[in-house]
Amino acid sequence: MADLLILAAAAMAGIAFLLALVRFLRGPTAVDRVIAFDVLTIVALTGIVLVALTEGRAVYLDVALVYALLSFLGVIVVARYLEDRAK
Repeated sequence: MADLLILAAAAMAGIAFLLALVRFLRGPTAVDRVIAFDVLTIVALTGIVLVALTEGRAVYLDVALVYALLSFLGVIVVARYLEDRAK
C-alpha cells in the first residue's frame, strides 16, 4: 500500500514538474520565470524525498535540506534584483 502511495505521489510530482517547466519556458515575464523556477525546485525536493523513502537512505534528506536552503537563497537574490530593476 505504501509503495502505491509513493508511486502516486511521484506521478503527481512529475505532472507538476512538467507544468512548471512549461511556465518557466514560456514566461512571459521574468517574475513568472522566477516563480516557476521556485516551483521546480520544490518539486525536485519532493522527488529527492521520495527517493529517500524508497531507498531507505536518510542521507538524501540532508541533500534535500541543503538544496532547499540554496534554492530559497537563490530565489530571494533574484527577487531582490528584479525589485531593484523595477525602480
